[in-house]
Amino acid sequence: MTLKARAARVDDAAAIAGIYNQGIADRIGTFETTPRSAGDIERWFDARYPIVVVEDGGGAVVAFASTSRYRERECYAGIAEYSVYVARTHRGMGVGRVAMTALVDAATRAGLWKLLSRIFPENAASRALMARMGFTEVGIYRRHGKLDGEWRDCVIVERLIGEAE
Repeated sequence: MTLKARAARVDDAAAIAGIYNQGIADRIGTFETTPRSAGDIERWFDARYPIVVVEDGGGAVVAFASTSRYRERECYAGIAEYSVYVARTHRGMGVGRVAMTALVDAATRAGLWKLLSRIFPENAASRALMARMGFTEVGIYRRHGKLDGEWRDCVIVERLIGEAE
């Protein structure tokens, strides 16, 4: 399979929303329960925080990885939270690795020094990918939130990049 990672464009918002909405429906990667529109995704775009997409050989967007602000305080300006989602049809094919490799590169070029996220403990595929990508599990948030009325824990992962690496 031919895959190409590139910087996301605003006109990718509908494709990104479709993939994200699969993740929301599957209940494996987010506490979110409300599907997102292309307009919702368009608001994610911020020049400081990279978003990348992965296209298949036909040019269809099959995955995305995004960064967003971690905290408002200036001392955290080089830290970003990240997410990665792969279309159901392309999971287990190495697409997430392509997306994360591109995201780490873009985040480094943007001057960020740390990426972090939270993963549901039972999301073995995501945890394995992050371990292969050099992320370290640094703790667990117990009962971090409720999803469909059930408390869920989150494993905290981080990776130093750029000048902090």
